[in-house]
Amino acid sequence: MADEGNIISTLNLDQPATGPAVNGEDTSPAIGFVSQYVKDLSVENPNAPDSFQWTDAPELQVEFNIAARTFAPELHEVELKIKATSKAPQGMAYLVELAFGGLIAMRNIPDDQAHPFLFAEAPRLLFPFARRIVADAVRDAGFPPLMLEPIDFNGLYFAQLEQQQADAAAAAVANPIGAA
Repeated sequence: MADEGNIISTLNLDQPATGPAVNGEDTSPAIGFVSQYVKDLSVENPNAPDSFQWTDAPELQVEFNIAARTFAPELHEVELKIKATSKAPQGMAYLVELAFGGLIAMRNIPDDQAHPFLFAEAPRLLFPFARRIVADAVRDAGFPPLMLEPIDFNGLYFAQLEQQQADAAAAAVANPIGAA
């Protein structure tokens, strides 16, 4: 045992403020999914069985929406909403609406990093699961599964952020403060 050396590490009590706190509290940034779940799922197949015989190519429309809210001080909910509508000249073939949620624990994350995570990265991580639910719902309605293409949530987030900044700059130029 003497050959193994000192197994007790040096207790550096003069740690910088960026590391773990001296009292043993874990102050390092951490993010993790607590759970994910279907909040709401609606499948409408209003013209079945007639719609199974339609030969015209349907028009498909897919809409996405992302919402986030603080559930508790270190707990946030991200909700990914997907609405898929298939219409043919004869009428609606199907409508699938999904609200898929994720409960995310975040600790010691600055606001300027939490917002992009909640509105870009978390939806990116939730999307494959929501995609499967939509595909299964469409298939269970009697149609070929709807395989949604991957979405660049980070790119969309930063494009929307740039647009908001451009709109704010344009508004500031149009309405200068202190103009007589």
